[in-house]
This record gives sequence, structure tokens and C-alpha cells, in this order.
Amino acid sequence: MNQRRLYRTIESFASDHFRTDKEILKHVVNEIVKDENIDIKGGRIWQYEPSSQSYRLIHQIGVIDKLDPGFKIPVSTYPIFLRLANQRSLIANETNAYLRKKGIIKYSVTGVGEKLPHGKGKVYQYLLAFNSNTLDQDLLATMNIISVAVSSLLGRKRLEQKAQLLAKDIDKAREIQQIILPPSALKFHSYDVFGHSIPDRIVGGDFFDYLHGEDEDDRLPIVIGDAASKGLRAASQALYLVGGLRMAVSYHAKITTLISRLNRLLHTAFAEDQFVSMFYAELFKDRRGLVLYANAGHNSPFLYHARDERIEVLEPTGQVMGPFPDEKYVVENAYLEPGDILLMYTDGISEARDISGELYGEERIQQKIMELAGEAAEQICMGLLDEVQRFARGSEETDDRTVVVVKRQP
Repeated sequence: MNQRRLYRTIESFASDHFRTDKEILKHVVNEIVKDENIDIKGGRIWQYEPSSQSYRLIHQIGVIDKLDPGFKIPVSTYPIFLRLANQRSLIANETNAYLRKKGIIKYSVTGVGEKLPHGKGKVYQYLLAFNSNTLDQDLLATMNIISVAVSSLLGRKRLEQKAQLLAKDIDKAREIQQIILPPSALKFHSYDVFGHSIPDRIVGGDFFDYLHGEDEDDRLPIVIGDAASKGLRAASQALYLVGGLRMAVSYHAKITTLISRLNRLLHTAFAEDQFVSMFYAELFKDRRGLVLYANAGHNSPFLYHARDERIEVLEPTGQVMGPFPDEKYVVENAYLEPGDILLMYTDGISEARDISGELYGEERIQQKIMELAGEAAEQICMGLLDEVQRFARGSEETDDRTVVVVKRQP
């Protein structure tokens, strides 16, 4: 399961009728354990108690040996918990005699919620411990996304309980959206480029941009991304990132350097649950059609090769931006020959649902590319968006929807 889809799966476990953090956590952990697509067999929830400076067991479920209700673990005996404030998730050997007697020789743990002061450091408000058939790097990656998603759910609930924050200043919201999004159409040498975004609310967290400088004619950076939160909160984060990108590209930094710096800035400026997925590509005035790209946990774009009517998938080359400040991003390359199409999109396209709950899905996107391959970039972009809008008409589940199409002219 890819990172965005796992996040959305966990997000779907939430419900508005839960009143407290504990109710949300118990429900989400139960659903994670029951989900056949997530390789987790059991789980426990621990809550930090400042008065005793320890974590108290508040819930356990699944194929695991049950611990005594209310069992506590002093943080002083687990200094590794202080490392979670920076690393978020860990796998370690168990040292507690009682827990080892229960068969826990090795454990996995991830932090969720707010970070609370503990001595000179900080600890997470809650810890989630999971049982799996394998305790390895794949499980760590899964737990990282679980941590981000669950923390986002808790943070969103707190915001909703405090006030109705979105869509109060309509004029300002529209102004922010206009700043984020460029004109839809662009011509760059032999490339026909067209992008369009439909926000779920007055403003949204989807964004795209063409980052060409006035004095630069041989390179065109293009970016598409999705801020995980909703409405004005997401739009503000998107604006921050687009502003950083527009400033950074003028310095001609390496793609890996540019994205790594922006990732650290996001980590510093925003809460950890406000992550961003982003696909960044650079087109060149190059007869071979070279494209350099980095994919920070974003939906994999599709590259249609006209010569053999084949579709190539441009997979992520790093994790989502924000929660992981030390993430290393890799740059890959591809080539667009005459007639080839690069289609970038956000998950509001692939995860649009009809009234019966069926996903639009990646296969339909690929079919639409094949169907419209002979058209210009604008017709491909708007054709896909129009079909998704019709497909999802009447559905209660909505999201921002954005598509950017690059077509190399024959």
C-alpha cells in the first residue's frame, strides 16, 4: 500500500461522533488491526501521565498476550522513548522482565498526538505499539504513516472543538488561492502544458506551478502537490511552499538540495501532522526530451509513450515532506519523445468515489490517457477532470482535484 493510500485508509477510520482522543485512538487502532491490507496483528495504546512520569496502558486488542489493565512503564526505564520525539517510530529489544515473560522480546512503537515536556526533553502524549509477523524497515515506514495520520486526526478534532475555522474570510481565501495557482496554459519550446485545480472548498491544499524565470529559456520546473489538511489551513501551507519554491529555483540549486531544504523548512514551520506530498519535474530545451524529477510521497504520475502506447509509472523517490526532516530525496530521469504525455494528478482524482463508494482508481486514469492521447494538453486535462466530476456526482466524499498535463508536440 503506497504512502498516500495508507494515510487515506487510516483517515477513513475516523468518525465525527467520537468526543475524546481516547475514543478516536481506540477506534482507529481497532480498525488498523482488523484491516487485511495492513500487516499488523495486534496493538496497544499507552498514555503519558506527567504525575508519575510514566506511560499507562489504556487499550489492547488483537492476537497478543494481554497485559494487566493499567500497567505502567516509567520513562526513566525506557530512555529510548525520548528519541521518539525526533524519530517518531522505533523497533527495539524489550528489557522489562514482566513484558518479556509475556513473550514480548522485541517491540515496535510510534508516537502520536502532542509532544509533552519531560525533564529536558519531550515525549509523545500517546504511544502505539503494534504486533506484526515481521519487525523490519517496511513496518517502520508503515508506522510512520500511521503516526502522522493519527496525529492529524487528533489535531483536527482539537481544532474542530475550539472553533469553526474555515471559510470565514472568503475574499482573503480567494486571494490566497489565486496566489498559489498560475495561469493554466503554458508553451515551452516543443512542450504543450496545461494544469487546472478544483478546490473542494473555497480554497484547498492542492497546488501546481510553473517555475520559469524571466531570464531563463532552457529549463522549466513544474511542481504539483497536496497539503494533507483542508481548506484555509491547507491553502496557507501550500502558499508557504510555493513561495519557497519560487524563491529557491532562481538560485539553480540541485533538485535534491532544493527539496531537502524545503522539507526542513516545512518541518520547522508547521505542525508534524501538516505534511505535503509533492512531485517536482524539470523540462529542458533538449532534443532528447530529458525530464528530471523527484517524487516526495506523491501520487505516481503516468508517462505515456506514444511509440508503443505504453504507460510508465513514476514512483516516489522519497517520503512526504514535513514530518521527516532528515529524509534523503533521490532524483530520477525520464524522456519524452514527440507525442509522449506526462500526466500529474492529486489523490482527489484517483480516490474520487461514486455514490456506491467505488473508487475512480488509477486504471481509469490510464484508460483516459490512452483515449485522449491524440488531443492537446488542455483537452486531456479537462477531459479527465470532467469525467471524474461526473463519476463522483452525488457522492458525500469530496476532495481537491488537480491535474497537470505535459505533452511533447510531434
